[in-house]
Amino acid sequence: MSSPIVRVLGAVALGLAATGAVAQESTNRVATMTDWNVFTEADPKECWGVSKPKETVNTRDGQPVSVRRGDILLFVTFRPGKSPEVSFSGGYPFASGSTVEVSIGGATYQLFTDGEWAWAGSPDDDAKLLAEMKKGESATLKARSGKGTETADTFSLLGFTAAVEDAAKRCQ
Repeated sequence: MSSPIVRVLGAVALGLAATGAVAQESTNRVATMTDWNVFTEADPKECWGVSKPKETVNTRDGQPVSVRRGDILLFVTFRPGKSPEVSFSGGYPFASGSTVEVSIGGATYQLFTDGEWAWAGSPDDDAKLLAEMKKGESATLKARSGKGTETADTFSLLGFTAAVEDAAKRCQ
């Protein structure tokens, strides 16, 4: 996990303040496009679009449960000379060997997991997922925690295209 992403987790209070989370000042947020925000970092140079879910459902054995989760965030990160990368922080350690299912419209994609993070498997997979996200209205990410909780986080894609295009330009 890169240090700018770690810093953004604390800075994400930008949109979380309305949900009661404690706000922190962000020094690297450069734009907001509807439900997506753009951040930049100078050293190393990175730019990313990030959003928090509009809806979160947690279940165990098919029944709704109340669970404590950390920051739940969907990212697209850009670095000069590299392909964009989609990543997801579920706010908990994922079950070992599990995947995250991403559903956008009728399309489904898989992200591999490691600890509390999930990524697409290759630059080609990232490109396909990004193209689908640009066309979609929302993305639902379903995953399983190491404790067996099933989660479904739904992210709005309003502002997604503008945010990722802005982040990409800033990191050329």
